[in-house]
Amino acid sequence: MPTRSYHRTDRLNAELRRQVGALVHAAVRDHALPQASVVDVDASRELDVATVWVTALQPERSAEVVKALKLLAKEFRHQLAQSMRMRRVPALRFKYDDSVDKGERIEQLLREDRDMGPEDRDSRPGTRDSEEPQV
Repeated sequence: MPTRSYHRTDRLNAELRRQVGALVHAAVRDHALPQASVVDVDASRELDVATVWVTALQPERSAEVVKALKLLAKEFRHQLAQSMRMRRVPALRFKYDDSVDKGERIEQLLREDRDMGPEDRDSRPGTRDSEEPQV
């Protein structure tokens, strides 16, 4: 049976996702920030920088969440250094993951298209039938 290779960075990413997720949850509660969650963590191969992808429950306040987490990054790194057994904890870079927002937008467009009748679809701008030149 073939075994899957599981590299050190993969294990570190999973552990960082758990640890940073708990820290972000506490920071949201303590600093009255909009609800946010850690989607993924991607540590560099040298383990000196880790990009933390977050998403917010309120997408319109995502910039506020990312800005606050960037300010708390050094504190998070210090707390990770105390809880994780590593020689050097990577620096944390927070970025907003808009894939959830894009997915919701696509779903909304598909719902609207499904609710629309076939006659409405054909007369809608941008469809092939509506772009025929008039004589």
